[in-house]
Amino acid sequence: MGFILKDLIGVVLLFVVSLVARLLSVVRLIFPPGKKSVSGEIALITGAGSGLGRGMALSFARLGATIVAWDINEEANEATVQMIRQEGGKAFGFVCDCSKRDDIYRVAQKVKSSVGHVTILINNAGIVTGRKFLDCPDDLIQKTMDINTNAHFWTTKAFLPHMVEQNHGHLVSIASAAGFAGMSGLADYCTSKFGAVGFADSIRHEVKQHGIHVTCVCPTYINTGMFTGAELR
Repeated sequence: MGFILKDLIGVVLLFVVSLVARLLSVVRLIFPPGKKSVSGEIALITGAGSGLGRGMALSFARLGATIVAWDINEEANEATVQMIRQEGGKAFGFVCDCSKRDDIYRVAQKVKSSVGHVTILINNAGIVTGRKFLDCPDDLIQKTMDINTNAHFWTTKAFLPHMVEQNHGHLVSIASAAGFAGMSGLADYCTSKFGAVGFADSIRHEVKQHGIHVTCVCPTYINTGMFTGAELR
């Protein structure tokens, strides 16, 4: 009974967070903030091969940004790049394993030398295991943290210095409503998203004096196939 109550509390907390987010969305719909032009910017999007990442890549390209698409799936990533080019946009694809710091730094250097300096960094890549904590292998827990949280550190370290030099740039973290409320069967995922939210909130205070903006996006459930097999118990 106690476990059921705890799970219920988790669901209620997630509902409250979602409700607050929706209310804020309504307020912003009525009183919209000034729109930012991304034309001419170089936007790097991790996890661009599918789902939300692909959608953002297409949207930013349509608004005039040059897209740097990162994904571990070369075929899917190239498909995103070709979609953008077919619409007349400018895009470059790079295969990167965001669970590995050295790979992030290596590919980041390739981007700088072949495309240019990134001015908008969108950390979107993420995974979910959907398993109870004791049923989740150590390596999967580590991978969840590496991709969902630690990758934000390494990509930011790779591209932030030039943003600071130019007093221009925008860091975007795609976190989750799960970064505010824990859920059964999502211990590693929720922890990683709490970390992503905390990092975005902290780095904001360090870079605002340099004219760099930080945005943390915390969506609720999006049907991209990412949560297939995960359940709320």
